[in-house]
Amino acid sequence: MADLATALALVLVIEGMLYALFPDGMRRMMDLATRQPSGTLRRAGLGLAVCGIGLVWLLRG
Repeated sequence: MADLATALALVLVIEGMLYALFPDGMRRMMDLATRQPSGTLRRAGLGLAVCGIGLVWLLRG
C-alpha cells in the first residue's frame, strides 16, 4: 500500500511541475483534449495504462 501512495504522490509532483513550468502549454493541451472524441481519449488512456503496467512489471520483475 505504501508503494501505491508513493506512486500517487509522484504523479501529483510531476503534474504539479508541468502546470507550474508550462501553464500555457497545459491549458492548450486541456483545450485539445476537450475537443477529442471520447473513444480517442479512452484508447489513449488504456494504452498509457498498459504501458505503465508493463513498465512496473519490468522494473519490479
